[in-house]
Amino acid sequence: MTPPTPQYAHLARLSDARGLFEHARYADPRPEHGYCTDDVARGLLATIRTSDSLRVPPHLMTTYLGFLEQAIGSQGRAHNRMSVSGTWTDEPGAGDWWGRAVWALGVASTTAPVPSVRSRAARAFDRAARQAPVHLHAAAFATLGAGPVLRARPGHGPAERIVRRFAEMVTPGDDTVWPWPEARLRYGNGSIAEATILAGVVLGDDAVRRHGLRLLRFLLDTEVRNGRLSVTGVGGRGPGEHGPQFDQQPIEVAAIADACARAFAVTGDPAWLDGIRLAWSWFEGDNDSGVPMVDLATGAGFDGLEPAGRNQNRGAESTLAALSTWQHAVALPEARVAA
Repeated sequence: MTPPTPQYAHLARLSDARGLFEHARYADPRPEHGYCTDDVARGLLATIRTSDSLRVPPHLMTTYLGFLEQAIGSQGRAHNRMSVSGTWTDEPGAGDWWGRAVWALGVASTTAPVPSVRSRAARAFDRAARQAPVHLHAAAFATLGAGPVLRARPGHGPAERIVRRFAEMVTPGDDTVWPWPEARLRYGNGSIAEATILAGVVLGDDAVRRHGLRLLRFLLDTEVRNGRLSVTGVGGRGPGEHGPQFDQQPIEVAAIADACARAFAVTGDPAWLDGIRLAWSWFEGDNDSGVPMVDLATGAGFDGLEPAGRNQNRGAESTLAALSTWQHAVALPEARVAA
């Protein structure tokens, strides 16, 4: 069945002139919980991916970009949390939020439809790239932004340093049963596989590219159960751990869709498109609890899949995970033909 047109009403409702509220109580934003760079970076990526100006308020892209510009300090470290009054409530660092900011800024600097957005994002990327990632997940997220920059600007030293550092972190080992670079699947798993594929492409290292494809195949083999996605829950998954897990997070499903889209773009193998179909089906209700995880009328995503149903809150992370996967789903060949 062809997916309907993505809806951005709930994303707009979660946003204001400063940024994107992190949490919601049911469908109502919770301004008292403030904003976070993690989600604003995801928001910038979502608004860049779509040209549907009839449904996406045009100011959202520049609002999210402005937030990220403020978040990144002169040395490249990034704040993550801001209060509703506009005050940063944390110290800047180079954790996952920094990696996601680098990801969004790198993509914006190379593909944003507005020239001024591309140039502003490039300057912010260059500032953020003064930092080097230390941890695997931050490095993976940052690589997904540094890779496009390196393609567009060959020889960009900071971008290449980020990609090479990540590639060193995922060097293939000898364990053919558990090839994953961590002892357990934790979070952002699809992004680790996708970043490995991209690193191999931009570095011209076919062994790294093939390793990324193997990691993605391992992830799908581990997380597809009875013909549907059954992603790793918040407790993680190690060797020999089978069966459904909860609380399943929508962001994990979106990361698989991203990775499968990347694998298809790199290889041209249509078999990878099945991962996108499974991811969108998960949101439509073909999951371990049999409940829809997206409101097709508003674009809101529900905050977690639980054994007896779903978390009814519709925060920014889950909404953007649903929208990201939806964007991939409407780009599938059968969806384009139907359109």
